[in-house]
Amino acid sequence: MKRIGLFGGSFDPPHRAHVALAASALAQLALAEVRWIPAGRPWQKTRTVTPAPHREAMVRIAIDGEPRFVLDRIELDRAGPSYTLDTVRALQAREPGAEWVLLIGADQYAGLHTWEGWRELLGRVTLAVANRPGLHPAPHAEVLRHPHRVVPLAMLDISSTEVRARVARGEPIDDLVPSGVARYIDLHALYREGKAR
Repeated sequence: MKRIGLFGGSFDPPHRAHVALAASALAQLALAEVRWIPAGRPWQKTRTVTPAPHREAMVRIAIDGEPRFVLDRIELDRAGPSYTLDTVRALQAREPGAEWVLLIGADQYAGLHTWEGWRELLGRVTLAVANRPGLHPAPHAEVLRHPHRVVPLAMLDISSTEVRARVARGEPIDDLVPSGVARYIDLHALYREGKAR
């Protein structure tokens, strides 16, 4: 059975920790590939998200060179909020013979009980949870009462919020994002205060 990692997110922007996590998942979990799934309309984001074409382009740049990293437009092409359960259902219908491993951060795991259809989701995927150094948020007690497997992964201490803040302050980001992503951000004046996207 083909094991496929699902790596969803706003990727606003994708950074080196995202790439390292996906590479670690490939190796540790014996995945055939990792599907990078940029959210079309992230339903839990309270801030304005960078337009999807920019986020998609940055993901393409970030994953270039690793043939087992695959961009999947499933959420970009779907109208309405991006719910992980809807995505998993659609992918399982499209590829019924695959085993799906959902890559999430420990912060997402802690808030999983707020996700649309989370109980059903736990029955459909294996969770691979990445912890940032020094952060170990616990899952909600309700989540722990439902059968599921968690595969721990380590994650670098980088966040998209930090990348955006550095760009807004005019500071370099080469240590945080792949070089092609840094060039794209600069070329399109993304994340600069008061600049059009």
